[in-house]
Amino acid sequence: MNIFGVGLPEIAVIAGLALVIFGPKRLPELGRTLGKTLKGLQKASTEFEDEIQKAMSETDSENQEAKTTKENTQNSLIQNKIDYKS
Repeated sequence: MNIFGVGLPEIAVIAGLALVIFGPKRLPELGRTLGKTLKGLQKASTEFEDEIQKAMSETDSENQEAKTTKENTQNSLIQNKIDYKS
């Protein structure tokens, strides 16, 4: 088990120090607070990722529209040139 480059022995030492420093009464409260904070960060990260994906897909859609418009314009110009020569 390796979380953020910290192995199980290091986590056990940190938990032991937290127990000594904060005491058994405050430790569950700190755990809940830490859990809520991590959940909020995860939610913000997910929302940010969704916004990036949305922006990327909008850009792809706009690029496709521009390509189609360019192709249609080129085809129209070619057709007009052919009609003019006839």
